[in-house]
Amino acid sequence: MDNLNIIQKRLLESINLKNAILHDNTIIEQIEKIVQVIVECFKNNGTLWFCGNGGSAADAQHLAAEFSGRYYFDRPPLASEALHVNTSYITAVANDYGYDEVYARLIQANGKKNDILVGITTSGKSENIIKALKQAKKNGLITIAFTGNYINDMQPFSDYIIHISSNDTPRIQELHITIGHIICELVEKTLFAK
Repeated sequence: MDNLNIIQKRLLESINLKNAILHDNTIIEQIEKIVQVIVECFKNNGTLWFCGNGGSAADAQHLAAEFSGRYYFDRPPLASEALHVNTSYITAVANDYGYDEVYARLIQANGKKNDILVGITTSGKSENIIKALKQAKKNGLITIAFTGNYINDMQPFSDYIIHISSNDTPRIQELHITIGHIICELVEKTLFAK
């Protein structure tokens, strides 16, 4: 397959998956509910926490920045942070307790009622994300999972799930960031309507 065919194939795969979500009322309703709970979180002085691994960590940091910085317009910052940004903490806890504990320990220490944890994993099997969601439930946080086809391990610890019907990691990540951006836009618009 030549480069032109690969480019067209990947674009078409992305378009088809986005089109499927466009017509999936379950996901649309989940997005609307997630917007509502995030708005309430911020209204109650809560913090929006994100966690992920690899590309999902990049998405976590990206989305946290959209909330704590700005999205479409200037407005007050919103309390939002990605849990992996302190590399000294991550490497110390991974070394002393194991990588599966890095996010759960931060949520145990900092997560409080009125906060929300968003766990992002394309496979749905990342043990450190699942443990973080489990700890968040113990701390009384609202939990949101962004994942792909597999949801079984995350479902018991997730109040809301954005579940992309694909096993193709890049396509799942493209939808995660698209949906994340939509959520940012609607939260910002709701809280700071002009």
